[in-house]
This record gives sequence, C-alpha cells and structure tokens, in this order.
Amino acid sequence: MGGFFGELGRYLASANNRGEILGDLGEHVYLALVPLVIGIALAVLLGWAGHQWQPVRSVLLVLSNLLYTIPSLALFVVIPGIIGSKILDSINVIVALTVYTTALLVRPVLDALEAVPPHIVAAATAIGYRAPRRFLGVELPLSVPVLAAGVRVASVSNISLVSVGALIGTGGLGVLFTDGFQRTYFSPIVVGIVLTLLLALVVDFVLVLLRNLLTPWERAGKAPAVEVAAG
Repeated sequence: MGGFFGELGRYLASANNRGEILGDLGEHVYLALVPLVIGIALAVLLGWAGHQWQPVRSVLLVLSNLLYTIPSLALFVVIPGIIGSKILDSINVIVALTVYTTALLVRPVLDALEAVPPHIVAAATAIGYRAPRRFLGVELPLSVPVLAAGVRVASVSNISLVSVGALIGTGGLGVLFTDGFQRTYFSPIVVGIVLTLLLALVVDFVLVLLRNLLTPWERAGKAPAVEVAAG
C-alpha cells in the first residue's frame, strides 16, 4: 500500500502530469456540460410539444426510449458519418451526448409538466396567459422540482459517458484510464476515477443549489400563486 501511494505521489509531483490532468479535467467538463445544457433546452421544447399534443407525446416517448438504448461507443463511431466530422473531433461526443441527454430528459419533462396543478394552469389561463407565456411564466417554473431530478441523473450520465469517448481518441478524464491501462500504470487510473467522482458530486451540488434558487416556494412549504403581470 505504501508503495502505491509513493508511486501516486511521484505521479502527481510531476508538473507535466498535473498540467495534463487539468487539461483533461477542463475538456471533460466541456464535453459533459455543453451537451447537458443543449439537451435540456431541446427536451423542454419537445416536452412542451408532447404536453400539448397527445400523438406527439406518444412518438417522443418511443423515440427517446429507442435512442437511449443505442450503445454509446457505437453512437460515437456513427456520428462522424452522419454529420461529416472527423472521427477524432470532439463534436462527435457533444452530438452523441446531446442525443442521450435529450432522450433521457423527454419523459421527466413530460412528467414535470403533467405534475403542475391543473387549477393553477386554469387560473393563469383565466387571467389572460396565452399558451407560450403560460408555459414560460407558470408551467415551466412549477415543473422545476420534478425536472431537476431528471437533470441530475443526466449530468451524472454525461460525466460518466464522456470517459468512453477516450476509446475513440477524444479527450477528457477517460484519457487517464486508457493511458494507465496501456502502460499498466495505476496512478492515472486512480486519479481519473477520483476526479470523475468529484466532478459528478460538484455538478450535482451546483444543480441542487440552482433548483433551490429557482424554487423559493419549496423552502417556504407552499405553492406560488399566479401573479398578474403589470400592464
């Protein structure tokens, strides 16, 4: 055990190694969070359409289930042929994870919108809120608690799946895994695992803070009233 920690200490003592680790960590954050943000936006738009029209809802649920069953490595390899990018381009990982995030969040968005109390929706409609304004001003804010749970799952999924991209030559903390396995060198593998776990915890903590900031009525223990906009 002492030998392992000594080896780990020597690995981290190298300025070159630390620079590579920080670079891989930064790329991992970029590759995981950009698809998360884009996927949330797409899932919200698709979820709104599915909430409005039942046939669209049925199609979305089937497609999202099918897309999420595609193996990640296979999708990383197929994407370049679809969008015309190079096989080692990081855009392949971003596109693939955006597809996964959107597919994963469509159902939570639908569930979140359906969980909004009907009497609040009716009250908003009665005071003049048209569908788009009612969605953005009433339904979407009230759906945040349910939606946030799905986003937290999607964030952990993305952070994990980015590591798979290292198998096709893209960056991220997965590079530490492939490098360690190729050289039978456990220090980068351990560092990669620890940083991946810490990143997932930090992102999850930030998402919980955002949820709390966006839902002050949750802390107050009461549902918000529909406010009539001035003018």
